[in-house]
Amino acid sequence: METRVGFVGILVEKRETAADQVNHLISQFADSIIARTGIPYKEKDVSVITLVVDMTSDQIGTLTGKLGTIPGVSVKSALSKR
Repeated sequence: METRVGFVGILVEKRETAADQVNHLISQFADSIIARTGIPYKEKDVSVITLVVDMTSDQIGTLTGKLGTIPGVSVKSALSKR
């Protein structure tokens, strides 16, 4: 299956309980991640993580699906059309 460039946006609203799980899961897909930015917003107790990825649609579905099962985590993604 062909890979495409895209992004994954992750909001971590329960940093103290979800951060380790999120980081562990992201590390499992490290070979497909082009770039990662993480911004902790302490005043709101939330972190925003953006991943730029080169993945198949199945891979991004697996990653976002697993992230979405972590309590306190919201995730959205998009892939290029080609």
